[in-house]
Amino acid sequence: MSTQAVIHIDRFLRNFHAVKNRVGQCRICVPVKADAYGHGALQIAKTSLEAGAFCLGVASVSEGAELRQYGITAPILIFSQPHPEEIPKIVKSALIPFISDGKFAASLNEYAESKKIQLPVHLKIDTGMKRIGCSADESLSIARFISSCSGLELAGVATHFAVSDSTEEGDIAFTQEQLESFKTAVEKIKADGIDPGIVHAANSGAVILHPDTWFDMVRPGIFLYGYKTAEENDAPDSHKQILAGLEPIHAEPVMEIKTVVSLIKKVKQGETVSYGRTWTAPQDTNIGVLSIGYADGLPRLISNNWQVVISGKTYPLVGRITMDQCFADLGPQTNIRQWSDVQVISDAFKLASAIDTIPYEITCNISKRVQRIYKAYGVFLTNSHFDCL
Repeated sequence: MSTQAVIHIDRFLRNFHAVKNRVGQCRICVPVKADAYGHGALQIAKTSLEAGAFCLGVASVSEGAELRQYGITAPILIFSQPHPEEIPKIVKSALIPFISDGKFAASLNEYAESKKIQLPVHLKIDTGMKRIGCSADESLSIARFISSCSGLELAGVATHFAVSDSTEEGDIAFTQEQLESFKTAVEKIKADGIDPGIVHAANSGAVILHPDTWFDMVRPGIFLYGYKTAEENDAPDSHKQILAGLEPIHAEPVMEIKTVVSLIKKVKQGETVSYGRTWTAPQDTNIGVLSIGYADGLPRLISNNWQVVISGKTYPLVGRITMDQCFADLGPQTNIRQWSDVQVISDAFKLASAIDTIPYEITCNISKRVQRIYKAYGVFLTNSHFDCL
């Protein structure tokens, strides 16, 4: 394939161990939703579990069921709200859903009882994200209901932070408010004689900035894939005492996007390139046609605002990015040849910053037609490497 996403497994492992070293005895849940943020769910799942991850996180029932079909036996949490019609598939695939309301819990229990099993579930408490989860005030009554169900086991209690990756004082205060609300809810559950199971809350930002949120398990996502969402040194002085004793941790981008120069064209001064004629050649030059476009996940918004690397030298993208191809200005004199390798993205954060988005969106949008190639310590891996994990 002309265009490839090179997934550096050694970098992923270094990111994983950076988290593991930081959180100590806490368990680690590795989110592999959205095809592991575009990196390949099965390969990342196997790598994570071999490295010591306790469980995996997915967004949909189908994502979890697919991992089961490929032989993954570790616990798999469903982060989003499933449809009631998916309950049989949840049970068949032994997935662990988040519970946000009593009605869904009752439906789960009814089906689990009919199959004569006890299904583990995690109670999700909304402490300020306003996404899924019950309110803190409702949490005790729902925990009581789950505990009363013969078909359900309360295996965990969780929340999710909205701005834990921010070093703004107001956002740090909001995260602390969420934390206190969650802790109070968990204490009420415990005081009622109910075992909350695994208590977990920390995402990537909280792993970096809020050690008091780690509890029994952390759920770092984007950090594992190479992007640090906050810097410890940027925290206000009022918060640095909480970070005392913690050395800054660092992440390495795991995904690299490469393509080739499929054609080289001579363009005269004054001629235009691509749709809309948004770029005019300021001089006679050579244009490299690259085999990657917005259907591969290269954002069209980056047109005329990005550089690629060919043979160690940077060249600007010019003209509008098209569905399947884009264009690099190679200059009046060039040693670049047809089929030369091109590094298009080495750091999704830099690309995301150029178009005011986030690296999650860049990596998740790399399309399925871009072949994923796995590499570790300079060696390209085959599926047999992952079968051994």
